[in-house]
Amino acid sequence: MTDVDFMREAIALAREAWEAGEVPVGAVVVRHGEIVGRGRNSPIALRDPTAHAEVMALRDAARRLDNYRLPECELFVTVEPCPMCMGAIFHARIRRLVYGARDPKTGACGSVVNLAEELRLNHHAEVVEGVLAEECGRLLTEFFAQRRRTGNVENSR
Repeated sequence: MTDVDFMREAIALAREAWEAGEVPVGAVVVRHGEIVGRGRNSPIALRDPTAHAEVMALRDAARRLDNYRLPECELFVTVEPCPMCMGAIFHARIRRLVYGARDPKTGACGSVVNLAEELRLNHHAEVVEGVLAEECGRLLTEFFAQRRRTGNVENSR
């Protein structure tokens, strides 16, 4: 499978998040070409501010692999991670991060801050941006447009 294939899996999870009333963000963790973790935004349903798609996928992979360190793994996520998620990515020792759309409000890979290139941090991941960016960004744009039309705008990423 290619980066595009894995991002399509993450997009499918983002659509599930939308159907559940969550901001549509999805993520998958891949090791040696196999998906070992899946996650979608769930902070509303779980009443957990840390239940971002990336964190949920990392938790799933850690359970499946029986290790909180995931150094042979890659993370594919539909939207540029926030600072909290970048911290989790670093602590998990993710080797490679691939994301779709940039996040101009909370992005931590260059949009707002760039933790991925912060030399004082003890771990770094290779970062690839823009995989299916238009499709990933369109999900968010359409979701928030729908929220504005229905007057339900209190929940954001």
